[in-house]
Amino acid sequence: MSGQEFPAADGDAQAPARDPRVADWWRTSIIEMSPGVIRYRGHAIEDLIGQVSFAQMIWLMTRGELPGAEQAQLLDMALMAAVDHGPQAPSVAIARMAATCGVGLNNAMASAMNVLGDVHGGAGEQCVEMLQSIAARMDDGATLEAAVAAGLDEAIALRGKFVSGFGHRFHPVDPRAPRLLALVDEAAQLGVVSGRFAAIGRAVEAELQRRKDGRRIPMNIDGATAVIYAELGFPAPLARGLFCLSRSVGILAHAWEQTQQGGRNKGPMPRDYLWTYDGPPPVRPR
Repeated sequence: MSGQEFPAADGDAQAPARDPRVADWWRTSIIEMSPGVIRYRGHAIEDLIGQVSFAQMIWLMTRGELPGAEQAQLLDMALMAAVDHGPQAPSVAIARMAATCGVGLNNAMASAMNVLGDVHGGAGEQCVEMLQSIAARMDDGATLEAAVAAGLDEAIALRGKFVSGFGHRFHPVDPRAPRLLALVDEAAQLGVVSGRFAAIGRAVEAELQRRKDGRRIPMNIDGATAVIYAELGFPAPLARGLFCLSRSVGILAHAWEQTQQGGRNKGPMPRDYLWTYDGPPPVRPR
């Protein structure tokens, strides 16, 4: 036997050979697997099935532990609330256009997911960053008002005048945000979360209103879900990943619907309408 070959374990003729140089090329604490065995973070899959919700599984996979039922319920609410916002959202429009090009659902979904970036899809992560920055200032002794003012200034200097998580170009008041905040308040009363980030979010809204001479710029879905993710202790970068998981449901639904409706090569506007050309005038042949 060469130095690269390892015998199967006694009594287990099906166990694959294990060369540590290969096995340790990728190292993970997420999943353990061998013939007949699947464990996620140490939990056997057969013990999880029927006992753990999808939201709890997301928490386990990303955080390394199972959450309480109330924490998982709050996470589930945030994921559920952001699943779709219609074909006006670029990602959904792209999924539907891709579906008319004859590709499969996975291709349409991948095309859509690839545009979830800083501008479309990143607001939740950016808002969590701001909320956590404000909380850090308070931990250093700043008052809520001073910390909010400094945190807002920092966010605006970093990302421009549009404050992530506040205001909406379509909804005067985003109908999803007040409901989610009310649920956070209920969870805080029960001791599931602290309520600290909900208070910070509302203070940001108040400061924005003060700076806009009384014009309210209410929290939107990205701000409300950012409050939830911050209350639950998720790192800011995971907020974007969670949004992608949430919005993938709407993307799948739209891609599937478009597949059922049919249509070929549908672009972003009806074919009777053409774009504005602003290039050079026609060139006359010499």
